[in-house]
Amino acid sequence: MRANAYVVAEQPSAAPRDPGRPVQHGVFQDQEGRLDHFIKRDGVCFAGIHMLVDFFGASRLDDLDHMEQALRGAVEAAGATLLHIHLHHFTPNGGISGVAVLAESHISVHTWPECDYAAFDIFMCGDARPELGAEVLRRAFQPTRQEILEQKRGVIDGTA
Repeated sequence: MRANAYVVAEQPSAAPRDPGRPVQHGVFQDQEGRLDHFIKRDGVCFAGIHMLVDFFGASRLDDLDHMEQALRGAVEAAGATLLHIHLHHFTPNGGISGVAVLAESHISVHTWPECDYAAFDIFMCGDARPELGAEVLRRAFQPTRQEILEQKRGVIDGTA
């Protein structure tokens, strides 16, 4: 879904505006043809879904190639657009920190293989489905327990 919407800044801009266009500050306004990727669901307009995903008792958290493939799979399953992946492998414990930069935002990861723990941060806007990406990561790392917090980011009051 490409949202036909845009957000007008809370603070008036010093830049000149088209005097023929009325502006309401801080409200959602429909405008055909806009590609800002805000989401309108169940009468709520927001920038995107932010998921904090914690895996406990997870495996393969020190395998750099596996992590890259898992991130690529999560991006694909979510329907997102991968721009770049950067991963860093720490020694001596083998933990991994990194990010998949997406057109829709990002997936970041930090692992503690010595504790069988991984923390993923998934933020996506537009048509992307971050919950599908989280499921790919769950299958890839097989945690014995997971905790997922989900937050709508950039909720705009006064939706139209």
